[in-house]
Amino acid sequence: MLEQTACDLSIYRLTKAQEVLQQAEVLQQHQQYDGSINRSYYAVFSAIRALLALIQLDSGKHSGVIGYFDRYFVKTGIFDKTFSRIAHAAFEARQDSDYEDFYVPNQVEAYQQLEEAKLFIQEVKVIQTKLIKQEIALPTI
Repeated sequence: MLEQTACDLSIYRLTKAQEVLQQAEVLQQHQQYDGSINRSYYAVFSAIRALLALIQLDSGKHSGVIGYFDRYFVKTGIFDKTFSRIAHAAFEARQDSDYEDFYVPNQVEAYQQLEEAKLFIQEVKVIQTKLIKQEIALPTI
């Protein structure tokens, strides 16, 4: 059975993900593509952490958070592999945009990251609800 604290934390983190996604949209509209890519990634990252809260896991590393998502939510069939690809692509795009010298992201890349982040968060919201209502079994750790 889910603890109320885990549910509350999960809901908080998904709300945060939705807020960060709105920031990505605003940055995209203002042609701030590097910032939009960054916020799109953090929206996905926060959404994954919302799921991890339900199984009381977290990681101090971004790669650890994504790895837990793959292990407990993709490999178990709760999420399609498409969502793993989205998470990994968002991470790579953010790494390039934030840390590569002379890298200038373009509108197409930023738009793709934003749209995939929207899709990711929509699916997390659906799955989170089903997990909380116990319509889907939580993955075992």
